Amino acid sequence: MVFMEDSERAATEARERGIDAGLHLNFTTSFSATNCPAQLVECQRKVADYLLRNPFARGLFHPLLVRPFEYLVATQRDEFRRLYGAEPERFDGHHHMHLSANILLGGLLPAGTLVRQHFSYESGEKAVRNRLFRQLTRVALARRHRVVDFLFSLSPLKPPDRLQRIFSLARQFAVEVETHPVNPEEYLFLTGGEIFRWAGDSPIAPRFAA
Repeated sequence: MVFMEDSERAATEARERGIDAGLHLNFTTSFSATNCPAQLVECQRKVADYLLRNPFARGLFHPLLVRPFEYLVATQRDEFRRLYGAEPERFDGHHHMHLSANILLGGLLPAGTLVRQHFSYESGEKAVRNRLFRQLTRVALARRHRVVDFLFSLSPLKPPDRLQRIFSLARQFAVEVETHPVNPEEYLFLTGGEIFRWAGDSPIAPRFAA
């Protein structure tokens, strides 16, 4: 994330350590950096008011917010270039708001880049929920961007058969697993070697690739 309190330090450390970083677009959580432009703050306020108003707002194109959405994306891309010295090759978004209709229908993300899709359905999930929106989104993404085959959250780690299904898919498909290491259970899973035991002979990409 850019224009946040720790964005500068995080970018410096990422460059020094060669960490593969993409742009995590932020449309709904207030920017906390001291150098945040007033116009950016105001545009985000307008967009956030709309997106958080009801659960269906993300899937509806708002013609009066075309300019604010454009400005938010362009300004965050510019700041990423300033911090990392390169154009972002991968995009996702806070609370998946990068999949809003104004973003996809407006073509605001560069063609050919990697873009995170919706979470993949898991066994027992009510697939009727947002099924049409998710399918249309995936079609729109696949026409213009690169996407992985499946996206899952690392948590919950139990029951174990859930992880077994996820890592089994990785033997045939490109699977992205989202994790938040600030969670002690996930941190231990990643640093204690459990991830390698579960992955087995499935390769873990050294950099993000689809």
